[in-house]
Amino acid sequence: MDCQIDATLKGLKKLAKLLLCGTELVTNIQVAADIREIHRRVEEGEIRRQRLEKLENEVKSSQDKFDEITMKWEEGKRKRIPQDLWDMLNTQQVHCAGLIEDKNKLISELQQELKTKDDQYVKDLKKQSDDICLLLERMEEQVRNVMKTFRQELNSIEKAFEAERRELLTSNKKKWERALQAHNAKELEYLLSRIKKVEDYEKQLNKQRVWDCEEYNTIKIKLEQDVQILEQQLQQMKATYQLNQEKLEYNFQVLKKRDEESVVIKSQQKRKISRLHDILNNLRSKYTRQIRQFEEENQSLTSDYIRLVTQFKELQKAMRHFALLDDKRFREIWLMNEEEAKDLISKAFDVDRIIHTQHLGLPWTAPDFWFLRNVGPISQQQQRSATQILEEVLIQTEEEGMEEATSETESYLDLPKQVSMKTTRKILMLLCDESGFLIESKLLNLLRPLEKSECYLLKLDAIFSALGIESEDDLYKLVNFFLKYRVHHSPSSQERTSPMSALDPGEQTDLERQKEGSLVGGEPEEKEVPPSPTLIHPNDVLKILEAFVMGLRKPRDPPAPVKVVKYVRDTSKDSAYWEALATVLPYATQNLWDALYTALEKYHLVLTQRAKLLIENNSLEKQNTELQMLLQQYLDSKINSELHVPPTQVLRAPTK
Repeated sequence: MDCQIDATLKGLKKLAKLLLCGTELVTNIQVAADIREIHRRVEEGEIRRQRLEKLENEVKSSQDKFDEITMKWEEGKRKRIPQDLWDMLNTQQVHCAGLIEDKNKLISELQQELKTKDDQYVKDLKKQSDDICLLLERMEEQVRNVMKTFRQELNSIEKAFEAERRELLTSNKKKWERALQAHNAKELEYLLSRIKKVEDYEKQLNKQRVWDCEEYNTIKIKLEQDVQILEQQLQQMKATYQLNQEKLEYNFQVLKKRDEESVVIKSQQKRKISRLHDILNNLRSKYTRQIRQFEEENQSLTSDYIRLVTQFKELQKAMRHFALLDDKRFREIWLMNEEEAKDLISKAFDVDRIIHTQHLGLPWTAPDFWFLRNVGPISQQQQRSATQILEEVLIQTEEEGMEEATSETESYLDLPKQVSMKTTRKILMLLCDESGFLIESKLLNLLRPLEKSECYLLKLDAIFSALGIESEDDLYKLVNFFLKYRVHHSPSSQERTSPMSALDPGEQTDLERQKEGSLVGGEPEEKEVPPSPTLIHPNDVLKILEAFVMGLRKPRDPPAPVKVVKYVRDTSKDSAYWEALATVLPYATQNLWDALYTALEKYHLVLTQRAKLLIENNSLEKQNTELQMLLQQYLDSKINSELHVPPTQVLRAPTK
C-alpha cells in the first residue's frame, strides 16, 4: 500500500511538473509579444512627443512669418510708388513661397513617417501570425505529451491495481485456511466434549436405575400394607350388609301394607281408564285424517325429490365436463407460465455466467434444482370415498353399455387390473339385493318410486355406512374379498379353475398373469385366479360379509354421513414451487449484481465524460484550424491590399 501511495504521489508530481512546463512554454510566446508591444508603445510615445514639439515649433514659426507678411501688406497699402510696390510684392512672394515650402516639407516628412508606420504594421502582423503558428504547434505538442504521460500513468495505475488485487487474494486465501484450521480444531474439541458427556450420562443412568429399584421395593411394601387395610375394611362392610338386610325385611312388611292400599287406588284408576278410552278414540280419528294428509304430502315431496335427483345428476355430468376443461386450461396456462419463467431463468443464468467468467474471472457452474426439471402442475391424487367410486362405477358401466369400444381407454378409475367394471358392478348389485336388512325401512319406502340406478346407489351408500366402508381402499378390498372367498373355501382345485369360463376374455388374460394376496389388503403372497361373481351363491353373501367385517376389524371413528367429494388439486406446493422459481438466484448473487451494476454505472459515466471531452477536443481542433486558415487568409489579403492601395487610403483604414 505504501509503495502504491508513493508511486501515485510521484505520478501526480510528474503530471503537475509537465503541466507547469507546458504552460510556461506556451505563455513564453505571449510574454515576448507583450514585451515587444510595451517597447513599441514606449517608442511610439517618444516619437509622438517629438512630433508634437516639432509641430508646435512649426506652428509658432509659421505664425511669425504669417504675421510678418501681414504687416508688410499693411505697409504696401501705404506705398504709392510702383517701383517700391513691385519690390515689396516680389519680397512678399518670396516670403510666401518660403512659408509654403516649409509646409510642404512638413507634409512630406509626415507622409514618409506614415509610410514607415504602415510597413512596420505589416511586419508586426507577419510576426504575430508567426507567433500564433508557433503557439499552436507548442500547444499541440504539449497536448500530445500530456496524453502520452496520462496513458503511462493509467497503465501504471492499472498494474498497481492488479498487484494489489493479487495481494488481497493471497491474504484472503491465507485467512480462509487459518479459519478452516480453527474450525477443524473446534470440531475436534466438540467431539471430545461430546464423548465425555455421553460417559457422564451413562453413569447418571446407572444411578437412576439403582434408585428406581429401591423406589420400587418401597412402593411394593406400601401397597401390601394397603391391601391389609382394605381387607379389614371388607370385614367392616360385611357387618354393615347384615345390618342393612334386617332393615330391608322391616321395609318389606311396610310395603305389604301399602299394597293393600294400592288395590283401592287401582279401582279408582280403572274408572279413569274408561274415560281416557273415549278420548283415545277421538284422537285415533284425528290421527287417520293426519295420516292421509301426510301421505299426500309425501307423494308430492317424492316427486320433487325425483326431479331434484335428476337435476343433480345432470349437474354432476356438467361439473365433470367443466372440471376436465378447467384442468386442461389450467395445465396449458401452467405450462405457458412455466416455460416463460424457465426462459427468464436461463437468461439470468447466462448473465450470471458472463459476469463470473468475463468480469470476475471466476469459474461458473450451472445450478441443478429439482424444480427446473419439473414440467406441468405439481399435484397429488387425493383418496376418494367409497360412495364416489361407487357412483363412478355405475356411471361408467352405463357408458360401457352404450360405447364399449372406448370405455377401457377413457377409464379414469384405479380399480385392480384383473377386475373389470362389469364384474365390479355385478358384485355390488348382488350385495345390494342380499343386504337389504342393513337399510332402514323409512329409506326403503322413499326409494321405491326412484329409478333403478339411483335406488342402487342410495342403497349401497347405506350398506357401506353400516359396514364401515369409507375409503377407496376399503371398497377394493371388499371386491377382491368376494372374488377370492370361493377360491379359499373350495374343496378341490377344480372349483378354483372353473370360474375362468364365466369371466370376460380380457379378464382371463389378465388373471393368468396376476394372482391375489391375502384376503383383506396387504402384500400378495400367493397368486390365484378370482372366480366370477355369477358363481357366488346368494346364500353365501352374508357369510362373506361376516368374514370380511371380522377381517377388516380395526378402530374407527363414529361413521359420518358420506358425501361425494370431487377431486380437488393439492395446491400446497404450488406457492413454494413458484417462489423457488422466483428466487433461483441467491441473495449473495443479487448483491453482487447490484454492486457490479453500480460500478458499471460509474464506469459508464467516466466513459461518457471522456467521450464528451474527446468530442469537445475535436471541435476545438477544428475551430483552431479554421481560425488559423482565416487568419492566414486575412493576413495574405491585407498584405496584398497594402501593396496596391494609395497612402491616403492606408492612412484612413485604421481610423475606420
